[in-house]
Amino acid sequence: MKKILVTGGAGFLGSHLCEKLLNEGNEVICLDNYFTGRKSNIVHLLDHPYFELIRHDITAPFYIELDEIYNLACPASPIHYQYNPIKTVKTSVMGTINMLGLAKRIRAKMLQASTSEVYGDPTVHPQHEEYWGNVNPIGVRSCYDEGKRCAETLCFDYHRQNNVRIKVIRIFNTYGPRMHPNDGRVISNFIVQALKNEDITIYGSGDQTRSFCYCDDMIKAMIAMMNTGDEVIGPINVGNPDEFTIRQLAELIISLVGSRSKIVYLPLVEDDPMQRQPVIDKAKQILNWAPTVPLKEGLLQTIAYFDRELSQ
Repeated sequence: MKKILVTGGAGFLGSHLCEKLLNEGNEVICLDNYFTGRKSNIVHLLDHPYFELIRHDITAPFYIELDEIYNLACPASPIHYQYNPIKTVKTSVMGTINMLGLAKRIRAKMLQASTSEVYGDPTVHPQHEEYWGNVNPIGVRSCYDEGKRCAETLCFDYHRQNNVRIKVIRIFNTYGPRMHPNDGRVISNFIVQALKNEDITIYGSGDQTRSFCYCDDMIKAMIAMMNTGDEVIGPINVGNPDEFTIRQLAELIISLVGSRSKIVYLPLVEDDPMQRQPVIDKAKQILNWAPTVPLKEGLLQTIAYFDRELSQ
């Protein structure tokens, strides 16, 4: 049994990770400040004898003895991370410093949940780990993009200077049950609009592409990365390389829901990437991982979740 800290553990991905780690026989400490995390995501775990929930903001230091840290704390959707951009940067920078400092003191291993947003609006397609990205450092999205880029820098400097054991993964668009219904992300937006038979809003032409990875696949990749030897530090892309246009996604969701929704087009938002598709050769070779859940199957699970949420 390992003692594992999950920051952002009441969030969408964090709650799935806590559940999986408990099912594998570990002791899990879930840390969350509930800005975007929700207690309803982990309420079913509260009676588990090896689960502990602590309300804490990682921009303040945290002290505990444990074996591993999964640092997932940071709002990940534009609506949430742009609500308080300074706090978003603080979470990525000061929060990561605090978690790396903890890992250094207690000699724990730390996985940093980075993001495909470090590639910005890419000029290289598809995106591989050696690509340095094309990020606007002063745009409305840069609080998240540059915050995560800085968090990666901190991880590698703590590794080089203090021998902290780090693992860095770059997460591409992920979806599934427990997504926040109002997070402004494309899949949750489209599903909620379709279930309500409202107009489905596409920003821009709808020709921009994304690659969508189901949450169960993502959690398997995170745990596989954490369980690699100390020589594996990353960064490693984790996502589904199947690429879809936003228009294709909207049409598929309308079809699966059986919705009367119509697609309407609005102006493109600032710095929204036109293309996003991961090269996952390293994940396949090093982690022996590749996603297995097709988009249609994952969407059906996600639609069923939002249908239950909206009917409550």
